[in-house]
Amino acid sequence: MKILRAYTWLVIAWLTLPVLVMIVFGFNDTPGRYNQTWDGFTLKWYGKVFALDELTRALVVSLVVAVLTMLIAGALGTGIGYALGRYRFRGSGTINLIMFATMSSPELVMGASLLTLFVSLGVGLGAATITIAHVMFSISFVAVVVRARVLTLDRSIEEAAADLGANGWTTFWRVTFPLILPAVGSGMLLAFALSIDDFVVTNFTAGTTTTFPLWIWGATRVGLPPQVNVMGTLIFLVGVLIAVGTTVRSSRVSRA
Repeated sequence: MKILRAYTWLVIAWLTLPVLVMIVFGFNDTPGRYNQTWDGFTLKWYGKVFALDELTRALVVSLVVAVLTMLIAGALGTGIGYALGRYRFRGSGTINLIMFATMSSPELVMGASLLTLFVSLGVGLGAATITIAHVMFSISFVAVVVRARVLTLDRSIEEAAADLGANGWTTFWRVTFPLILPAVGSGMLLAFALSIDDFVVTNFTAGTTTTFPLWIWGATRVGLPPQVNVMGTLIFLVGVLIAVGTTVRSSRVSRA
């Protein structure tokens, strides 16, 4: 047991090491563009986090695309997941197969196929095509999360609402939806996370539009500024706060 516990902590430390390096070098007092050696501690980069206009615009594009992906994929994925978890209909097995095929297929295949689709339709590449591409590969993740929650619902609660006079629409919004809301929220956050750091599919469908990952990839050839580490740290901290808040809320609900 001790060996297994030590191995687990070793794996966790190995996985978090790159994140810790990113956080540390956000405080590096580097004199040039190459933020690779430690030159002293400073907080100035947090005050100049938006000093690079191109980097700031790329981050804004990524955030806008990620939010739109989260909302659209969340709505569509919730409907698909609820239908698959609640009903049995002709074609449901095919839809399940397509969803898992989308999740398991390499991003290279997804990106190339979407590029071919957009070019064939004569659609200009840009922020809109990035959003469409991100929604297409995020829907499956949202649907799988929601479907898993729907399968575990206690149908007697909905039946009790129907016995008290609630119609199907009222039962869904007043009873069913609050029960699956944590899964919907989890699926939407997963879609946001998948979108904001996607590189492969975005690189195929971006055209001349630059997102945060694309900007970082292009800047690696001339040196990454410390602002990249600062932005990455802030994004990571937001994710940590969301995870901590969710854990605390779940603990309170469990105790209640």
